[in-house]
Amino acid sequence: MIRPTFLPIIGIALVISLVAVTGLALTLGPAGIPLTVIDDILLSGPSVDQSANFTTAQHRIVWTLRLPRILTSLVAGIILSVSGMVYQALFRNPMADPYVLGISSGAAFGVSLAAFLGFVGGATGIWQVPLVAFLGAAGTALFILLLSGGVRRSPTTLLLTGIALNFLLSALMTLFMYLNRAQLQNIMQWTMGSFGSSSWNKLSIMLSIGTLGMLPIAFLTRELDILLLDEASAHSIGVSVKVVRMVLLFSSTLATAVTVAFCGTIGFVGLMVPHIMRLVTGPRHRSLLPFSILGGALMMVGADTVARTVLGASELPVGVITAIAGAPLFIILLVNSKRRQS
Repeated sequence: MIRPTFLPIIGIALVISLVAVTGLALTLGPAGIPLTVIDDILLSGPSVDQSANFTTAQHRIVWTLRLPRILTSLVAGIILSVSGMVYQALFRNPMADPYVLGISSGAAFGVSLAAFLGFVGGATGIWQVPLVAFLGAAGTALFILLLSGGVRRSPTTLLLTGIALNFLLSALMTLFMYLNRAQLQNIMQWTMGSFGSSSWNKLSIMLSIGTLGMLPIAFLTRELDILLLDEASAHSIGVSVKVVRMVLLFSSTLATAVTVAFCGTIGFVGLMVPHIMRLVTGPRHRSLLPFSILGGALMMVGADTVARTVLGASELPVGVITAIAGAPLFIILLVNSKRRQS
């Protein structure tokens, strides 16, 4: 943990890094655009598509393709990292995050099942997708709690239950892909994670629902600290543990679901970012929350930039990048957990 007096400096450094990575992401791509031209395009606004300083194609690339995609990845990173922070406190499990516990797979399964049955589509399809994603994520979260015996049970039991359910849901989505080739591309996106279909409409829905889910968490940082204690201590200071858990579970699951609905399952962000930021801020969630927001945004924008540029004209699923970075940390945490239990 770093001294509290240095936290503002680190926070400013993270903000500067996020701005720098975002600016770099706007310039990179199959059609490279210099940063000076990017500045002119952004200052011109979304309605002006031609100027002496840039072409119509460059304006459309920035305002129609890159900017909504970068902002979507930024919002997704915030949601997934904060949700991971909440799940780790809620389940008292340092290895918990929406992906590892199967919550993200539950949301993706809900969307895949609805697409397979033909329930998603038409003029209202863009609103149907986050709804069925939330139903899948909420059902998975409740199912995990029932199968594992609740949050009071061993963290390993909870973790293994989530992993087993994750495998089952992934297998069912593979079956849907095999039976319905017409939905193959969409289901693959929900399985591997991608920001390739980002748009301003999807971003506005994701931002509004995600904000609705994140707001209660911002007001419950003290309660998150208390959840790490035993229930008797929480009751002694007047905290209704059941109510707080239900609010936090609903809020984080809602925000995770809308992210998965439009971006697919992106793993390990909620695992890595809170752990890294805890080394900086310590365990208090009042400090951990803003740093998790900045860290999640920075990591996801960076990961998506690598995913869409590392192969040139081709594009990697962003979930591949985050898994390569996050899987080693998960193994380290698992080994440390076994050592503490032995």
